[in-house]
Amino acid sequence: MLEFVDLLTNPDNVEIEWEEGWVRASFRSREWYAGETVISFESKTNRMAVRLSGGQTPVRRLHLRWKRKLDSGIRLLGDQWERGYGDLEWRGLVAEREMPWYFLLSGGGRTHGYGVETGTSSFCYWQADAGGISLTLDVRCGEAGVLLGDRTLEAAVIVTREGAEGESAFSAATAFCRMMCKQPILPAQPVYGGNNWYYAYGNSSTAAIIADSERISNWSSSMDNRPFMVIDDGWQLCSGGGSCNGGPWQPNYQFSDMQKLAGDMKGIGVRPGIWCRPLLVANSVPYHWRRYGGHQTDGIYLDPSVPDVLDYVGNEIRKLHDWGYDLIKHDFSTFDIFSKWGFEMGTSMSNHGLAFADRTKTTAEIIVALYKKIAEASADSLIIGCNTVGHLAAGLVEIQRTGDDTSGKEWERTRKMGVNTLAFRMPQHDTFFAADADCVGLTSDVPWNLNKQWLELLSESGTPLFISADPKAVGTEQEAAIRKAFERASKPLPPAEPLDWLDDRCPSRWKLAGEERHFDWYAERGVQLNERPEVILREQ
Repeated sequence: MLEFVDLLTNPDNVEIEWEEGWVRASFRSREWYAGETVISFESKTNRMAVRLSGGQTPVRRLHLRWKRKLDSGIRLLGDQWERGYGDLEWRGLVAEREMPWYFLLSGGGRTHGYGVETGTSSFCYWQADAGGISLTLDVRCGEAGVLLGDRTLEAAVIVTREGAEGESAFSAATAFCRMMCKQPILPAQPVYGGNNWYYAYGNSSTAAIIADSERISNWSSSMDNRPFMVIDDGWQLCSGGGSCNGGPWQPNYQFSDMQKLAGDMKGIGVRPGIWCRPLLVANSVPYHWRRYGGHQTDGIYLDPSVPDVLDYVGNEIRKLHDWGYDLIKHDFSTFDIFSKWGFEMGTSMSNHGLAFADRTKTTAEIIVALYKKIAEASADSLIIGCNTVGHLAAGLVEIQRTGDDTSGKEWERTRKMGVNTLAFRMPQHDTFFAADADCVGLTSDVPWNLNKQWLELLSESGTPLFISADPKAVGTEQEAAIRKAFERASKPLPPAEPLDWLDDRCPSRWKLAGEERHFDWYAERGVQLNERPEVILREQ
């Protein structure tokens, strides 16, 4: 039986990173001291708050170490900083592996959980080795130390859960995610429908969206829960043919009147959704709004620690709501803050070495404030966070894109990103938010026999289902499959459970509504490691 490691106790070692480097803190009177920096702990049932006072000394990181002997033969599962990139998996002990936000420790028929509460004020990662467990709390303001002054920061609340004997790792993971997020917000009904990105890739228009809406509406038989049709990147003034550019958030020549379009979509029988990238603009803005950029080629990246920037973002989100869009997808904010994708961040996080304008707040606090502003401005519209930090967005978004992009061009990308994120982020579904593993890119470039299985799994998983269906790729068989998928996805379903996720990071065995199902995610030749894994050999 796997022994539970108690981490809700005073650490054995505490170190603090200032601008000059790391220093070891000294323990006295139930607190840890280094200069004017003070770290204290408050234990509660299954939780322990970590509090930091920094005074006028800039503080960058805290490192907590518990000396514990870990059992052999165990496996660990960590999370990712933002989306999964096909890389989530159970592994043995790897001392240098950083595990953002939380980790699960499994062995001997038990699975224990260790993490921090969602919405925390620091970027946290865990490490585990044969000699113990470490937690690093990154409290920087961008790349600089945070200046707390007289303020005491609750840097994180550590949460632990002891697993029960015989409990599955999946059940333990789901229960632990529920503990970490006290107040998730969830859609009132299952979310499903269309998104035009994975066949249009930004080449879109009012006429194309109307045609998409008619098809999506026609494929849905539900009268009580109508489907969404999401207008992705490419509608805005600076879209540049779908190059993921930002504001100003006004329509380009292919769209014209976005409020009328939303009304027309509702008249057709779909709920309109729309995409935006809130922290990038191409138009002139006050200089103090800028964090970096400003060159004609890459636009201006806004500083969300500036109150005027938050007001601007709120006004733009409110405008999309007032136009009549029932779902707002905001994208790219993590990349626009750090200049890195999640899989590149590691422990260094950022690429550009910049602080935020407001040095008194941590990066995590600034990001949470941005998400809160968007949530408030969206009113009753649903929010999808994409390229957002799920552990900070939980409780502030109804839907979270939990993995990197699938594809309408290559099956191998959908297999790697989609199946992996659905499986390993499934414990976050309905505990943090509704977990969106991304679209079915239904095009002629992706083999139907493989895509059909992805459509079936998503539609039976209980998670949001979006399809990007190129009309040229939809024949009688595809249309019938979509109709069945929409019928399933429109109703509440029990969450899918990956049965072989301990052994395979692309699980093929799943429990769906109490029944075990098997999927074959591989073409006849398996996965070929070359420059174009999407190319499928044609029969001669």
